[in-house]
Amino acid sequence: MLEAHHFPGPLLVELANEFISAVREGSLVNGKSLELLPIILTALATKKENLAYGKGVLSGEECKKQLINTLCSGRWDQQYVIQLTSMFKDVPLTAEEVEFVVEKALSMFSKMNLQEIPPLVYQLLVLSSKGSRKSVLEGIIAFFSALDKQHNEEQSGDELLDVVTVPSGELRHVEGTIILHIVFAIKLDYELGRELVKHLKVGQQGDSNNNLSPFSIALLLSVTRIQRFQDQVLDLLKTSVVKSFKDLQLLQGSKFLQNLVPHRSYVSTMILEVVKNSVHSWDHVTQGLVELGFILMDSYGPKKVLDGKTIETSPSLSRMPNQHACKLGANILLETFKIHEMIRQEILEQVLNRVVTRASSPISHFLDLLSNIVMYAPLVLQSCSSKVTEAFDYLSFLPLRTVQRLLKAVQVHVDVHSHYNSVANETFCLEIMDSLRRCLSQQADVRLMLYEGFYDVLRRNSQLANSVMQTLLSQLKQFYEPKPDLLPPLKLEACILTQGDKISLQEPLDYLLCCIQHCLAWYKNTVIPLQQGEEEEEEEEAFYKDLDDILESITNRMIKSELEDFELDKSADFSQSTSIGIKNNICAFLVMGVCEVLIEYNFSISSFSKNRFEDILSLFMCYKKLSDILNEKAGKAKTKTANKTNDSLLSMKFVSSLLTALFRDSIQSHQESLSVLRSSNEFMRYAVNVALQKVQQLKETGHVSGPDGQNPDKIFQNLCDITRVLLWRYTSIPTSVEESGKKEKGKSISLLCLEGLQKIFSAVQQFYQPKIQQFLRALDVTDKEGEEREDADVSVTQRTAFQIRQFQRSLLNLLSSQEEDFNSKEALLLVTVLTSLSKLLEPSSPQFVQMLSWTSKICKENSREDALFCKSLMNLLFSLHVSYKSPVILLRDLSQDIHGHLGDIDQDVEVEKTNHFAIVNLRTAAPTVCLLVLSQAEKVLEEVDWLITKLKGQVSQETLSEEASSQATLPNQPVEKAIIMQLGTLLTFFHELVQTALPSGSCVDTLLKDLCKMYTTLTALVRYYLQVCQSSGGIPKNMEKLVKLSGSHLTPLCYSFISYVQNKSKSLNYTGEKKEKPAAVATAMARVLRETKPIPNLIFAIEQYEKFLIHLSKKSKVNLMQHMKLSTSRDFKIKGNILDMVLREDGEDENEEGTASEHGGQNKEPAKKKRKK
Repeated sequence: MLEAHHFPGPLLVELANEFISAVREGSLVNGKSLELLPIILTALATKKENLAYGKGVLSGEECKKQLINTLCSGRWDQQYVIQLTSMFKDVPLTAEEVEFVVEKALSMFSKMNLQEIPPLVYQLLVLSSKGSRKSVLEGIIAFFSALDKQHNEEQSGDELLDVVTVPSGELRHVEGTIILHIVFAIKLDYELGRELVKHLKVGQQGDSNNNLSPFSIALLLSVTRIQRFQDQVLDLLKTSVVKSFKDLQLLQGSKFLQNLVPHRSYVSTMILEVVKNSVHSWDHVTQGLVELGFILMDSYGPKKVLDGKTIETSPSLSRMPNQHACKLGANILLETFKIHEMIRQEILEQVLNRVVTRASSPISHFLDLLSNIVMYAPLVLQSCSSKVTEAFDYLSFLPLRTVQRLLKAVQVHVDVHSHYNSVANETFCLEIMDSLRRCLSQQADVRLMLYEGFYDVLRRNSQLANSVMQTLLSQLKQFYEPKPDLLPPLKLEACILTQGDKISLQEPLDYLLCCIQHCLAWYKNTVIPLQQGEEEEEEEEAFYKDLDDILESITNRMIKSELEDFELDKSADFSQSTSIGIKNNICAFLVMGVCEVLIEYNFSISSFSKNRFEDILSLFMCYKKLSDILNEKAGKAKTKTANKTNDSLLSMKFVSSLLTALFRDSIQSHQESLSVLRSSNEFMRYAVNVALQKVQQLKETGHVSGPDGQNPDKIFQNLCDITRVLLWRYTSIPTSVEESGKKEKGKSISLLCLEGLQKIFSAVQQFYQPKIQQFLRALDVTDKEGEEREDADVSVTQRTAFQIRQFQRSLLNLLSSQEEDFNSKEALLLVTVLTSLSKLLEPSSPQFVQMLSWTSKICKENSREDALFCKSLMNLLFSLHVSYKSPVILLRDLSQDIHGHLGDIDQDVEVEKTNHFAIVNLRTAAPTVCLLVLSQAEKVLEEVDWLITKLKGQVSQETLSEEASSQATLPNQPVEKAIIMQLGTLLTFFHELVQTALPSGSCVDTLLKDLCKMYTTLTALVRYYLQVCQSSGGIPKNMEKLVKLSGSHLTPLCYSFISYVQNKSKSLNYTGEKKEKPAAVATAMARVLRETKPIPNLIFAIEQYEKFLIHLSKKSKVNLMQHMKLSTSRDFKIKGNILDMVLREDGEDENEEGTASEHGGQNKEPAKKKRKK
């Protein structure tokens, strides 16, 4: 066969046909002879003469093409597919011929055994160097993505299905091999890599989930090992993740979109699936996963805001795409850490590096990850102990908050010490302790943290009780005045460190006492009962009695002490600018803290004794006097600390017990002593205020100060108890009843209870979402233990609806009062509570519909001039509405109301008042309601825009595949119809607002910007129809109607509105009076500039819309422009004579102030504008 190129052409054709027939008929014996076919085809291609082929005459090259076509369109025996594909690498092929072969080989995938596919893929990749790289990659990705999907459905489907196509392990190993083949091919042929990235990028234009599957993501992550593609691949994945979360956010917030777009799996789910699959020896994926995880955490972690505070996850932010992306990054790293031991050290080192080197920026997300890592594998810290001890060496340079959280994260490791009892571990712990000691000598704050942690240490290691208590006692004795008749009982001076002019706290005495009090209570309850009958009893008893006596003595002497004894009376200096003032402030806070600790101590040992409660009240009066002085002085100085209060030292458990005793305790024997505390409204208000402070602390930091403040279960239990009491107090004694009595400064107790409920409902949804059912059950006061079982059937929605009804009644009572008696603070809180609770209702439930119709009724029937109340109520209405259906009809009705109240831009036109919603009145229509409806319209436009982009993406995908046909667009018809309906109703909404005499300011500015968005979205729709009008046979009738409506009802009115805005701005130049200050004129002019800035953008958007309409008219053969009055010609020619006149006027203005007042009568618009406001 070496002489094959000398064979005559007809003989070569005949030989080739013999081979092809043998292949098609399946008569090959072992396929060895196939090695000759490439030689024959190559020789044939060199023949220049014409050869008889079939009924015609073709050149050698054309004959080869026909033969390849015939071979590829015939049947291939499964066992020879790999050999046949491999054979073509030795044949010179045109691009078209490569496509034939590739399509044939890809079509064989589904007919082959799974184990045979990797060698076939390898041959295809070799062949792709001749062309058709895109088809090869697309085919491989599509096949395995479909196989993955099918496999997942089988696994999550009916358990009775015994026939599983492929075992999971086998499929993953095959996928892993194929990924390695592709990565190897890309290393040899960079063009293949570029094609892969391009293919996956293009697929995402309309939808972030297109083309992405666990297989393609695993492939991309493996490609990151190639330096050239690393950055762009990680960037592509990062963008896909955020886009996917944005899509999810949009879908979750809109029932309209949920009805149109089927639920799909998201990129985040796919990535976590890749992590799970990587257990099957996918070592080539792990490095990419780690890099992606850190990139997501670095890019989307919490950011610093202007005043240096961190934006932590708050309820409004927790659902934002960036937070989800950061959380996904942490999950990727944690799950990868769990599966792959070899990568653990690297992950841990990178986390610790970030904790130490980024001390100035927020790193809470890395500390959370570290905590989870250590919790999962406590001994992992030992494997890189040098890195951990190095991190601890930096403790003294790190912010206190970071130190606390770092210690908290490592604590788990130290706790397991007793279980593993290894010398290495002990040495490691000692090294950490050494670093800590160095820290304690430097920061009083860290000492404070140590006191807070002693209680936890005792609880975990009761054998340490004796030494810990002894340490605390000796520490206290340094600051305790032992002589029983000396006042005050504590040496405050010793707690303060003076270094030159610098005054600072040396010993947090209040926290020391707090620590002693809690440890003592624990000791009495836990250790002493176990020691009954032991010999050491007397010695032990003497030991704790010693502490009891000291606390008793401090209590008695603190009550007797006057503020003068502490040198802290009203005449003392509390300014922050002098060293005496700073010292007095520190002392005052110490005394207040000590009072709080003693209040809790005395309550805990009181057994409801009247004398003890009188002592508690005396201690509180001391606390209050100081608190009042500090507030008064800070108020006068107008310092930032005026509203700042120090964290209360009362424990959350005590706050819960105290509130229950004050408001719910009905035991007869307790009433006399409790009446002492109940007689003081100030004390009861203080108790509720501390509860509020604790909940606020939980919302901001995720935990509370004091014992068990880091224990989520204990916090949750206390929250339930506190909520039950506050709810009972608020519903039993309404604010109106309480406030009709004594008039006292500050908020009433009922109002404080409501504020507490509002904060708690928000915090529970933020931190205890899985426990909502348990939380709501705890609020049901009627619950009996025997009913627990029947109770479990009551859904969250039913329980929430019950709570909602209580707050609805309260709001209705408020609204029935006169305008002047209307308590807007309470109304605002009630709406916030209802908003919070409504999020727990299932949108498809009758209770949700009931809530929506109730809110709508309130808005329709109640007219209040309070802008804040109106805003929160309307926000509630919209948040409910969008979860039920699209709010466009609601927007249209509200725009008619606004138009009716504010009047028309043409003063001669009298607008008929519609009064759909009474909440819209002259005071609230603008800016409150107007800005709200415009922001909702923006959201609707964003949704529509998203849908149009999605449709365009589908069209370009279909255009790319040759199978695009007119039927391909049929499934889009419901989406197209919905888009046109939304835009049509929005058009009538803008039709009303654009004729409304809106006051100058944010309303005009926002309306102009939103009109611009409206035209941009209309243009996007027109451009979509430009893409599809040929294949779908024209444009739908309702699209024609929409265009007609825009031409008659919007564009002409937009130009009138622009003239109205410009005339108003011109009138400002002529309405100045002599008294007008230059600053006021400058402000007015700045506002004019801001308002008129969006006008050119709007004109451009309208003209763009009309331009594409002309294109669509030509393409669809439908005259869409017949309804459009073409835009005014807006040339920007400078008219010299007018310019001279204006310049002359300006010159006169400078020479003679007040000239403008002569023109005051020319335009009455501003006077009307003021009246409207």
